[in-house]
Amino acid sequence: MVGSMTVSVNSTPPVDLYANGTVHHAELLPASDDDHGGIIVDMKEPMDPDIFHARLRASLSLWGQQGKKGIWIKLPIAMVNLVETAVKKGFQYHHAEPNYLMLVYWIPDTPSTIPANASHRVCVGAIVLNDKREVLVVQEKSGIFQGKGVWKIPTGVVDEGEEIFMAAVREVKEETAIDTEFLEILAFRLVLEDGL
Repeated sequence: MVGSMTVSVNSTPPVDLYANGTVHHAELLPASDDDHGGIIVDMKEPMDPDIFHARLRASLSLWGQQGKKGIWIKLPIAMVNLVETAVKKGFQYHHAEPNYLMLVYWIPDTPSTIPANASHRVCVGAIVLNDKREVLVVQEKSGIFQGKGVWKIPTGVVDEGEEIFMAAVREVKEETAIDTEFLEILAFRLVLEDGL
């Protein structure tokens, strides 16, 4: 058996797999251990679907023998030709980004503990007070309140990787060109359905 290692597609060393008392010589997919007893396959080089199928089958066999659990395959958009092969082996879609698709597979015969994809979008609204305790309000230049004469606080969506406080400061600057200082979070709201 092979311990944990990271290998590239072009230099994947063959391994001996044991099944039904027989030794099988096989090449594996490029992979590394994750922090939760699973494997991350990060495909970087194009691969023929038949070769991918053989390496995926061998890899899953080895990882199952090693007691691995969740398997993640990160497929760049240029390798979508491999999706069908992975799905036929039991992989499911987890999430997609502009440049890749993430597939997951749970090996053990137990309930999966793979977390669901992010399901929430974080928005901010900024209440800005000046020294006279006047509240800053704006009218939307686009969206459902455009041209309706509605005054509201500056609002917007938190960007990926952005802190909530930075998003509030940024949204005020974008909508009003006013520099502000973040002091505190006033409230939270959770919307479970599409809505305002």
